[in-house]
Amino acid sequence: MPVSWESIANDHILGIAPYEPGKPIEELEREFGLTDVIKLASNENPLPPSERVLKAIADALPHLNRYPDGSAHYLRVALARRHGLTPDQLIMGNGSNELIELVVRAFLRPGEEAVIPHPSFVVYPMIVQAAGGIRVVVTLKDHRLDLEAMARAITPMTKLVFVANPNNPTATVVTAEEVTTFMARVPDKVIVVFDEAYFEFAQGPDFPDSLGFMKHGRKVVALRTFSKAASLAGLRVGYAIADPDCVSLLNRIRQPFNINSLAQVAALAALEDDSHILECLRMNEAGRHFLCDEFTAMGVKYVPSRANFILVDVGRSGTDIFQRLLKEGVIVRPMASFGMETALRITIGTPEENRRLVKALKKVLAEGKAG
Repeated sequence: MPVSWESIANDHILGIAPYEPGKPIEELEREFGLTDVIKLASNENPLPPSERVLKAIADALPHLNRYPDGSAHYLRVALARRHGLTPDQLIMGNGSNELIELVVRAFLRPGEEAVIPHPSFVVYPMIVQAAGGIRVVVTLKDHRLDLEAMARAITPMTKLVFVANPNNPTATVVTAEEVTTFMARVPDKVIVVFDEAYFEFAQGPDFPDSLGFMKHGRKVVALRTFSKAASLAGLRVGYAIADPDCVSLLNRIRQPFNINSLAQVAALAALEDDSHILECLRMNEAGRHFLCDEFTAMGVKYVPSRANFILVDVGRSGTDIFQRLLKEGVIVRPMASFGMETALRITIGTPEENRRLVKALKKVLAEGKAG
C-alpha cells in the first residue's frame, strides 16, 4: 500500500484548514453573467496607487533582470526617517503575513503558548499551530479585544501575545489607556505583537503609541503594511518595527530578496506622496459616515468602525445575503467562518461603489422579507 502524504507530514499542520480566498472578479462575472462587479470583501483600498507610485514602477521595469536590494536599504532608511527610528529597527516582509511567520518561527518553541484574540486575523492561529505552539484563544468582549482577559490568560508558558489594533474583522480599537494598563501586567519576557495594518485609519489622541513601549525596552514588535492606505496590496510589502536585537534574529531566517524590486520602489514612492494617503483617508471617512447612516436607515446593526471596513449584522444568514449580493454584482465577506452566522464584513469603497452596495443590500433584504 503506498505511503500517503499525510502520514509523512508534520503533525502540527494536519489540523490546519487551508485558507480559501474569494473567487477572482473575472470568474464571478463569467459564473453569474455579470459585468462591472465590485469587490468590497478584502479590506482593500478602492483607489489605485498614486501617479508617483505608478511612475516609479514604470521606471523600474527595465531593471527586472537584476535581483532586488536584499536589505531594502533605501526603504528602511525612509521609514526610519518617517518614524524617528534607525534602519536597524526595521525589517521588511512580503506583506505583514510573512513577518508574523518570522516572529513565530524565531521565538515560539513547540509547546509554548501564544495568546490570540478571537475573532481576529486568521493567520495568527494558523502560524502558531504550524510551529507546534499552543493557541490560547481569548474571545472579544463587545466586539473589542478584551485586554484584561488576555492579560489573565498569560502563564509561565506564554511567549507571544497578538494585539490586532484596529482588529480585523471588527474594525474596533483598544485605547492608549487600555494598552498601558495591559502592558503593566505583561511579563518582560513575553513578546507583544501589535498588528497595526489599519493604523492610518484609526489615528487619534486615544490610539496607542506602540513604538513608545519598544523605545522603553519592552519586548514589542509593531507590524504595519503598505497594503491598505498606500494602495499596494498587490505588491505585498509590510514592515516590522522592533529592537535591533530582535530584528537581527528575524533577519537570520528571512528569505533573501523577499521584497521584490517593484514593491520596494513603489513603497518608497508612496512614502513620498502623503497627498494620496490623505485623499484615501478623507474618502474612507466620508464613505464610513454614508454607509453607517444608510445601515441605520435600513435597520441594519453595525459595529462602529475605526478602519476601512464595517462589520454588519443582517439579522439572518450572512452567507445567504452574501450569495444574493453576488448575483447583484457586489462581493462582500460572510463571517460564518468566524462564528458570526448573521454578519458580513464590508469594505468601504468609492462613493459610487458604496451607493451600489446600499442599493443591492436594500433589494436583497427586501426580497428576504417578501420570501
